[in-house]
Amino acid sequence: MLKTGFVTDSRYLDHDTGQGHPERADRLRACLTALEPADLELIPIRPQLATTEQLCYAHTTGHIDRVRQHCQQQIPLEYDTTVVQSSYEVALLATGAVIAVAEAVISSQIDNGFALVRPPGHHATPDRAMGFCLFNNVAIAARHLQRVHGLERIAIIDWDVHHGNGTQDIFYADPSVLFFSIHQSPLYPGTGLAKESGTGEGAGTTLNCPMPPYSGVADYVQRFREQLQPRVVEFKPDCIFISAGFDAHQRDPLSQMNMTSAGFADLTEIVQEMADTVCQGRIVSLLEGGYDLEGLSTSVLAHLTRLSDSDDQI
Repeated sequence: MLKTGFVTDSRYLDHDTGQGHPERADRLRACLTALEPADLELIPIRPQLATTEQLCYAHTTGHIDRVRQHCQQQIPLEYDTTVVQSSYEVALLATGAVIAVAEAVISSQIDNGFALVRPPGHHATPDRAMGFCLFNNVAIAARHLQRVHGLERIAIIDWDVHHGNGTQDIFYADPSVLFFSIHQSPLYPGTGLAKESGTGEGAGTTLNCPMPPYSGVADYVQRFREQLQPRVVEFKPDCIFISAGFDAHQRDPLSQMNMTSAGFADLTEIVQEMADTVCQGRIVSLLEGGYDLEGLSTSVLAHLTRLSDSDDQI
């Protein structure tokens, strides 16, 4: 059994996006309901509020101030990115939870960990909130490990069905971060073409894998094996992050893909093989999208079960 950390908090439910919004509090409630009877041996991690200094690892001060002000005034940041007064602190807690998991992994308290948080983050660019995302949780946590703990190279694997445009923007010219995104194309936000591969010193460290609608488990596994795995082994990251969106599930209302919960477990296992090869199994995973409650909750359960190496429960 691997030591797998887990962090969540009831305060994530306070980010009220309104009736009918896909990114709703019921997403976390459904996941917790699915995890309860599974009786996984997860090590609880305490979340913390991210600091302004940490947010500045990935965002401009103008962006941080704008998010704060919009939350105070309860004014949507974008047409699809609604907020209430509590949303700012909830977003800080989401980012801080991912940092806490990363800290626990890098200090060997746990082998890997998963942050069940909201709002998601991978669409947030240095100066813009979009696509339900306020702050880029994965980018900030990755930068934290580099700046505070001196990690030289980090890989970020984004399997959310939507391209992680914000994460790409943040690291596009950075040779120390390998960013991989596998996503449906065409689909929001319209970025993530295969030719987008980085710029300057970061040329070649962005790897986009656009997938046609109705791609399924075999298609994803093939891309992970043939395109991602050799590149990660060559890059030799000190830690691997997973932007774990589960909206490529065949039940999801915001996409047209044919992934399954068991398929996400397969992807998790491949990432574990990479991590075992290059970075002592260090994996920090965090929730991004996933908007069908059954598809999301069963996928989170499969992902965590595989992370904790509880094969008999998948």
